[in-house]
This record gives sequence, C-alpha cells and structure tokens, in this order.
Amino acid sequence: MASLKPLFPSLEGKSVLDLGCGYGWHCKFAEEQGATKILGIDLSKKMIEEAQKRNSGNQIEYRISGLEEYDYPENEWDCVISNLALHYIEDIVEIFQKVYRTLKPGGIFLFNIEHPVFTAGVGQDWIYTDDGKPQYWAIDNYFITGERNTHFLGCDVVKQHHTLTQIIMGLLNNGF
Repeated sequence: MASLKPLFPSLEGKSVLDLGCGYGWHCKFAEEQGATKILGIDLSKKMIEEAQKRNSGNQIEYRISGLEEYDYPENEWDCVISNLALHYIEDIVEIFQKVYRTLKPGGIFLFNIEHPVFTAGVGQDWIYTDDGKPQYWAIDNYFITGERNTHFLGCDVVKQHHTLTQIIMGLLNNGF
C-alpha cells in the first residue's frame, strides 16, 4: 500500500469507488485522506465481511457485487480504484467503458493489474541459473488470450489473460 500512496490524487471531499476492494484497505485510506463518499465492491462475501470488520468507517459503504454487475451510474465518482482485480475480468474493455462513464469530468482511474507476462502461461516460473538465481522468465502463449486456471492462496482460481496491447488500446479507445 505504501508504494501506491504517491499515485493517489487529493481525495479531500471526493467520491471514491473501489472495484474489487478486498479487505477495504484503499477505502479506509480514502476516508483518512478526506474522501466523503466511498463505496467498496467485491464479489466475495468473505472479503466484504472482513472489510467491514477491519476497515469500516463513517464514509465507507461495502457491497457484494461483481465488477461486471455493478451499475456504474453516470458521472458519479471522482476516483475509481482497482487493485489487482481486473485480471479476473473476461471483458476488460467493457469495464473500461463503464468506468469512464461513471467518472466525473476530470476524474481519475487508478488501477494495477498483473502484468500479462505473468498471466500468459499457467505454471510458469523463473528459469534459474545452476546456483539458483533467477535468470529469466519464459513466456509461452502470450498472444492466446482468455482463461487461465491457476492456484492462488490455497484455492483454484480462474484468471483472464489480456495482452498489454489489449489493455492499453482498451483504455485509449474508451477515453483514457
């Protein structure tokens, strides 16, 4: 979280939407920075329950919702945040369209996503030297987009692989 703080705009008096809010850390940070309306959404009921326990606040509302299902009211939010959630979305371009529509004029979309070299192939790992040091990361199937079944935090999960070109062009073609 500390490395993301310098990227945030001033949130004093602003409205903030956190897509895939997890435990609500960014929602709490937004409240601490003076945001007056904060909504964190996450598909996981467990994550929302933890967010309510760990990071509740007077200005924060948490809601169980998938990113695809949220209604994205027009011109509603000054800042939309998404931390490591978009690589679970099949139609990322549709989310970019919805985010652009829901941002107020001059609004900010601040997100991070797993880099496509890491989502390209399942089970990929560093290629190591004989003495065990990482030498390079092999990339297979980079241009084959779509589902990637993997294991994360003890669970089987489905991630979506998008090329960097798809991500950047999706943003540029939707007003960002």
